[in-house]
Formats: sequence, structure tokens, C-alpha cells
Amino acid sequence: MVQTPPPAKAPTSTTAAFVAALASYLIWGLVNPVFFKSLGDVGAVEIVAHRVVWTVVLVGIGVLATRGPAAVLAAVGSWRRLGVFLVTTLLVTTNWTVFIWAVVNSRLVEASLGYFINPLVNVLLGVLFLNERLSRGRMLAVAIAAAGVGSLVVSYGAVPWVALSLALSFGFYALVRKKAAVDPVIGLLVETALLLPAALGYLLWLGGSGAFGHDWGESILLVLAGPMTAVPLVLFMIGATRLTMTTLGLLQYVGPTGQLLLGVLVYGEAFTSSHAIAFACIWVALAVFTADAVHSHRAATRTAAAAE
Repeated sequence: MVQTPPPAKAPTSTTAAFVAALASYLIWGLVNPVFFKSLGDVGAVEIVAHRVVWTVVLVGIGVLATRGPAAVLAAVGSWRRLGVFLVTTLLVTTNWTVFIWAVVNSRLVEASLGYFINPLVNVLLGVLFLNERLSRGRMLAVAIAAAGVGSLVVSYGAVPWVALSLALSFGFYALVRKKAAVDPVIGLLVETALLLPAALGYLLWLGGSGAFGHDWGESILLVLAGPMTAVPLVLFMIGATRLTMTTLGLLQYVGPTGQLLLGVLVYGEAFTSSHAIAFACIWVALAVFTADAVHSHRAATRTAAAAE
């Protein structure tokens, strides 16, 4: 008698979390740039306005259906926290607008540079504003990265403003967001809701000259800007609940790597010797940074185990 093989085991929660987190970074790194590139005939500000509107609609329905309006009111909490959200709204709007502009205007390589250096910017902001200590390894990583960006400035004779704008806006966003420690999805709803009046006002001001309603394909893509914003965030949250910070730290480089490959191999953006030098410095810096982070994590784990 032939025995039926046992059914395959379902993925463990950690495996599922890893797949979810990886999917979120693949969407941010590959799918989102292709998506926004397909809207190249629409202005960046108009795309951001639609992104805000449809994110509020989608996330608002989801949050109200699953958690109720009380969860949103509790997230805002006080005038002080509302002020924090106003600042994060400004920062995330800047980040979205610059990134979409970069994609549409064939500056994806420079945008990827911004997200590569973002972890190092976070380290500096932690030192400057949170009194965090900088290890020798991280000091070396920041110095190497600064040399890479500096070489690009000298070669081009101009500051890579797209990269620095993305790195700084996202870095300060994470820093300020710590002051409002709420669920990321509810936080996204609050931020986009605060921006909703301006977004609707801009779209009404555009009137018939706007892209929406003239071409069905383009109009559908503009509506999909909402899911394209919310879905990767939800996937990331699923991953973040189970994965270690070290694993998430390594996965975060999937996004900018995808953007760089897309920009060079698919969209034919220039990748000069100056870019090669700058990116080489950034990658060396990230290798040093990651090695230092892993070493620190293992040391902390050993210390905690010894104390038990």
C-alpha cells in the first residue's frame, strides 16, 4: 500500500513575517517606481494629492471598520500630539513629492542614493537629538558615507539635493514620529487626513485641467495610489511584529537596490564613474554599519543571557 505523504507544513510565523517584510520592500523598491513612472504625464504634486485622497478613503474605511473612530481620536490625544502630526505630515509630504518628482524626471538613481544613506542619517540624528552614543564602527561608517557624497558634489559641482532631501525628510520623519508612538496605519490616516483639505483644494483648483477623468487608465492608476501607499505599510507591520531589528535592518537595503537597478537597467539613467565612487563609499559604509550593528546586537544578547 502506497502511503500518502504528509501534508507540507504551513509556513512558520517567522517565515510568513519575513515574506511580508520582503514583499513590502520589493513594492517600495520596484513596484512603486514603475507605478509612478507610468503616471509620467501627470505632475508630481497632482499625484501626491490623489495619493492623499485615496489613502484617506482606503485606510479610513479599514480603520473605522476594524477599530472605530475612538482609535483615531485616541491617537491624536492632545494638542501637543496634533502638533507632532502636523510636522510629520509636512515631512512625509516633502518625501513623497520629491520621490515622485525624481521618478518622473529620470532621477531614480539619485533617489536610491538617498535611501541608501538614510540609515546613516538616522544615526546622526540620534546622536544630535537623542543623545545616543556613536560607536567607533558607526563613526567610521558615517565618515565613509560623507566622503562618498562629498565626492559626488565635487564631481558634479552641485549638491545631490534629491538624495539629501529624501534622506533628511525620512530621517526627521522617523525622529519626530517617535514623539507620537501610535500604530503606523492609524498614524498614516491622521497624517493624510490633515493633508486632505489641501489635497482636495488643489484638485478643485486644477478643475478640468487635471488628469483625473480624462483617461480611464490614468484615472484608475490615480485611484490605485491609495492601495500602493497602504499595502506595503501593512505588509511591513506584519513583518516587524516577528522579525528582529537586525533582519529588518538588512532588508531595508532591498528597496534602494531595486530602485538603483531599475534606474540603470530599465530606464537607462546615467551611472557614471562619479556615481560608482559615491555608491562604493556608501556600500562600504553600510557594510561597516551593519557589521557594527550585528556585533552590538550579539553582545547585548550575550549580556542579557548572562544576567539571567
